[in-house]
Amino acid sequence: MFLTNALLKKAKSKNIMVMMESIVSGHRFNTVRERLADKLELIRFDPFIQRESIYKEKKKIRSIK
Repeated sequence: MFLTNALLKKAKSKNIMVMMESIVSGHRFNTVRERLADKLELIRFDPFIQRESIYKEKKKIRSIK
């Protein structure tokens, strides 16, 4: 029996690691979100300006199993 590409295909992971960047100062950190979820936007403490700031998802870094 021959193995086809359908049998060898890997399943996609459920979560991905993304880079979050502050709108105010450019401070960055990494976090994990679900693959099918919308892009993240959150409020978090920014150590550069010593206040809370809005962080937006900048780019995907890698898949997480």
